[in-house]
Amino acid sequence: MKKILLAVLLMPFFTLAIASEEVHLDKAPIDASNHESLQRGARTFVNYCLNCHSANYMRYNRLLDIGLTEKQIKDNLLLAGEKVGDTMKVAMSKKDAAKWLGAAPPDLSVEVRARGADWVYTYMRGFYRDSTRPTGWNNTVFDKVGMPHVLYELQGEQVLDPETHELKLVKPGTLSEEQYDAFVGDLTNFMAYMAEPAKQQRNQLGWFVLLFLGLLLVLTYKLKKAYWKDIH
Repeated sequence: MKKILLAVLLMPFFTLAIASEEVHLDKAPIDASNHESLQRGARTFVNYCLNCHSANYMRYNRLLDIGLTEKQIKDNLLLAGEKVGDTMKVAMSKKDAAKWLGAAPPDLSVEVRARGADWVYTYMRGFYRDSTRPTGWNNTVFDKVGMPHVLYELQGEQVLDPETHELKLVKPGTLSEEQYDAFVGDLTNFMAYMAEPAKQQRNQLGWFVLLFLGLLLVLTYKLKKAYWKDIH
């Protein structure tokens, strides 16, 4: 029984290791201090992702932490009468989503924490045309993906070379390859922030704690030397 339980607990790690060997993941440009990138990513998320995917653990007012004002949030990101303190919910219900799309799109609040920023970044750049799929699209990272390529007008259309298994752009989009990579990079950066909004503040607090402990160590050592000086 213990061996079975151990195998079940370790299975996700084995699966992740196998997946990492089979799929090359590009490095995502994650920088939580780049507020301009995060703001662009937030705009992209609201305009392209929030139509189907929700982010139920993220509130609009957390965008104040990346340099947006309450007025900017209201004027540019609240498109369906939401309030600044509301979570990023999608108007489409799970029942309707399952009926129209076959399955309810997953909540994206912690997608980066679940899969990794590199996975999301590579996934959004890995769509290619596949006539065998119901949507007409497949993905190099997520084989037989059910999601269509909602950004194809920006990226263009890619095909997968059956011999080299490399993607080839056959129909350019409105953005160049470099522009699209930057566009997806901003989106991934925001999703990484959204998955853990307090990470930067926590890291800063951690440095202050380490500095305090370092000073405390020096004072403690000096106190110890002064206390034992007459004995030694």
